[in-house]
Amino acid sequence: MQDVSIPKSRPAGQPYAYSLEEMTKMISILPQPAATVVATAAFMGMRKGEIRGFLWENYHDDAIWVTQSVWERFVTESKTQQSISAIPVIRPLAQLLQKHREATGNPQAGFVFQSRNYKHKAVPLAPNSLLKWHIKPKLLEAKIVWRGWHAFRRGLATNLYRLGVPDKTIQAILRHSNLSTTMNSYVKSVATDAVAAMRTFEAACRKNAPRRVARKPPIRRTQGEQCTSNTPHFKVG
Repeated sequence: MQDVSIPKSRPAGQPYAYSLEEMTKMISILPQPAATVVATAAFMGMRKGEIRGFLWENYHDDAIWVTQSVWERFVTESKTQQSISAIPVIRPLAQLLQKHREATGNPQAGFVFQSRNYKHKAVPLAPNSLLKWHIKPKLLEAKIVWRGWHAFRRGLATNLYRLGVPDKTIQAILRHSNLSTTMNSYVKSVATDAVAAMRTFEAACRKNAPRRVARKPPIRRTQGEQCTSNTPHFKVG
């Protein structure tokens, strides 16, 4: 065969990373528990399965220990040994988690995000169902494009990098498996740096959080004041 060529495939789209401004806006407009689920993805960089497997007993000392992941009905350990580690929790997320805990009966153990469709057994929340019925409709109203759950994880890395956090610290926070031997020798210092990095991220979140403008109450005037204000004033020459 001559003059035959294989058409080139379209280049894959660049993986998207949510900006800090997009993250904070989403959280401000979403209902509960969607807002807290999104905040957990955005501020912790946890994978979708890790969010489903998030347990209350693994949240203590201002940190979350990621130990398992849930896919469909299967509970498995985290992907790698490096994935099983603690992530510092920033204050905005801690406040959301506290409100969520109080709203669900103040549990001390079990899945943090449980499905409401099962009353007699604990079943983790289905992110895709939450996305379809509670997240996407609100984002559509706000004209925000949904880019996928992993865009939060990429967004955390990008936002930390933008804030000047060292690459090694970002890798430790995201619990990547491809840490070098040099990285592993800095485990203790990286943990300290991770706390400082997340505090910097917390300050940036507060700075970019949407603010509600308080409406000023209307000024009520007496009938005499209204007459005075509506009376034309003439300049006396």
